[in-house]
Amino acid sequence: MAVLGKIRSRGALLMGIIGLGIFAFIAEEAVRSCESTRNNARQQVGEVLGEKIDVNDFQKLVDEYSEVIKMQQGAEALNDEQLNQVKDMVWNTFVQTKIVENEAEKLGLRVTDTEMQNVLKDGTNPMLLQTPFVNQQTGRFDASALQKFLAEYNTQKSANPQMARQYESIYKYWTFIEKTLRQQLLAQKYQSLLAHCILSNPVEAKMAFNEENQENQVELAAFPYSSIQDDKVQVTESDLKSKYDELKLRFQQYVESRDIKYVDVQVTPSQADKTALQKEFTGYAKELSAADDPANIVRKSSSLVNYTGVPVAKSAFPSDIAAKLDSMSVGQTTGVINSRMDNTLNVIRLISKQQLPDSVQYRQIQVGGATAAAAHKSADSIYAALNAGADFEAIAKKYGQTGQKTWMTTQQYQGAPSMDNDTKNYINSLNTMSVNETKNIVLPQGNIIVQVLDRKGLIEKYVAAVIKKSIVFSNDTYRMAYNKFSSFVSANQTADDIFKNASKNGYKVQEAKDVTTSQHYLANIHGTRDALKWLFEAKEGEVSQMYPCGDNDHLLVAVLTKINHAGYRSLDDPQVKEIIKAEVLKDKKAEMLMAKLEGVNNLNAAKTKGGKVSNVSQITFAAPVFVTTTGASEPALSGAVYATAKGKFSSKPVKGNAGVYVFRIENKTMRPGKFDARAMEQKLRQKSMQYAGNFMNELYIKADVVDNRYLFF
Repeated sequence: MAVLGKIRSRGALLMGIIGLGIFAFIAEEAVRSCESTRNNARQQVGEVLGEKIDVNDFQKLVDEYSEVIKMQQGAEALNDEQLNQVKDMVWNTFVQTKIVENEAEKLGLRVTDTEMQNVLKDGTNPMLLQTPFVNQQTGRFDASALQKFLAEYNTQKSANPQMARQYESIYKYWTFIEKTLRQQLLAQKYQSLLAHCILSNPVEAKMAFNEENQENQVELAAFPYSSIQDDKVQVTESDLKSKYDELKLRFQQYVESRDIKYVDVQVTPSQADKTALQKEFTGYAKELSAADDPANIVRKSSSLVNYTGVPVAKSAFPSDIAAKLDSMSVGQTTGVINSRMDNTLNVIRLISKQQLPDSVQYRQIQVGGATAAAAHKSADSIYAALNAGADFEAIAKKYGQTGQKTWMTTQQYQGAPSMDNDTKNYINSLNTMSVNETKNIVLPQGNIIVQVLDRKGLIEKYVAAVIKKSIVFSNDTYRMAYNKFSSFVSANQTADDIFKNASKNGYKVQEAKDVTTSQHYLANIHGTRDALKWLFEAKEGEVSQMYPCGDNDHLLVAVLTKINHAGYRSLDDPQVKEIIKAEVLKDKKAEMLMAKLEGVNNLNAAKTKGGKVSNVSQITFAAPVFVTTTGASEPALSGAVYATAKGKFSSKPVKGNAGVYVFRIENKTMRPGKFDARAMEQKLRQKSMQYAGNFMNELYIKADVVDNRYLFF
């Protein structure tokens, strides 16, 4: 009881402690929740119609599409530019698919399994023709081949690892095609529904036919705006404001963009670097010329061109090297060649040059044994039997092989990074053997007996040792450039200081406008993702840190000069103001010229007023006429000419894009051709559909798309 009393006596204190504890717990959870929300936000690549896609899901889509591209191109990997194209394609597909699916759901549109099956049975869809399931005889997609593959897929999973990988790769490729095909079909349904909302009629068709085919010949007097100097025209702020209000819709932008000024230093080789590399290559030339086997010299030099010692086509070499080969004699070693095409130094030694087949058909029997000697003995027996007339395929089957005919092409081996002596001997044998010749090729662990059956496409083949290396800067050169630019950035911490002092230090201030989050590089310089991340978090006037970037050969500092928010660009924007001023000048010059032409009713009078007179023919209403004297296309002039009768002078001057015009109609003729109402109506529908095709832009704007890819890619 005494203890209970003590607790009661300190109740207020205890309640306070408990309250603080509960508050701390709640605050801790709130902090964790906020941190979790921020972390989730940091993982969002983008958003469409309120649906977010995180970086992991987006990366899976990128990986999926990359594998498809690699399979289609037969490539092992994609370079940076190709990967950027893949990322853009994946993003655009994701956005468009979500937009179309949203619209289709409202309308009750979907792609059924039956529709998919019908497309597969038809077998003519271009996407299906990119799959391995195309019948080579009909050139159409073979649905039965697909079904056979899918049936075999599960059983092949337990087969040997190499076969399982091939089946898995093809299966993933097919699932991608199937998914994309469904998306494509849904988009086509939506577009088809939209197309049937657009109609044309015979009256409209007849008018359009006349507008396209009635040609007008005129005598034209042009009064270019350039004939009046700009300083002769008074432009007021109210003029600019009024014109801006008229053209404001032109200046709407739907995503935020940012303007920067920046200093980019590209590190280049110094004269000392070039001299050192030239000396190094002079040594290479001497070594190559004297070497019995140039393979080690090429390998130690880290040449950009591999040496295999096997005859290859000219196409296997870089174009600058290929261009030299025919003018060289066998055994010749060139001096040091500076190739500006790819900024390299080169030395070439031509080992051999001979006419060899581009492709060889052959068959073979691999012969092994308990020991190498046993294998050699068996191979000698087989070789003797074949030379005595034994059946090749029968002997092959006896040794558990098919002996089937196979083609070897130059393309299959000429890109190899290296080649051992056994492989080299094998390829050289096939290249030099005559048709129906059989050869017993001895290997360390056994033999291969080959027989050449056919040779096609004799071409010139070369064995050439090439040392090609880029002319690059040294570490000392980079360090000097880095230290110099780092000192400049440290000493100039504000935008004004950078702009004022850049040229004094040998640097140039450049400008990039309207940078958006969809760009992969800042100022078209590789490796600038960190700079992009800084840019879209910075405030106007802020100066970045110095970024090493490019291909480890650029140094960059940037200043955020302006944030262009989504919405309408204001008249204060220099670019907007320049456009508006040009329009106002055009309007005022047109007024001055039209006033000058008051009362002019023939070409002679127009000529006395300074008009440049010329004959212009083949003017139709459907296409804007190009006026040579002003160098501009003039739609308004085409309309005025079409509406004026033959022999008549223009009722009033025509205000165009580059001048004011008056004219007289000399003749009106119809182009040869018969009016086809149905064909013309179809043409009008197609043209209207092209205009209506902008519906995706409208839907994109309303989808509230957020693109944060710059944070990750």
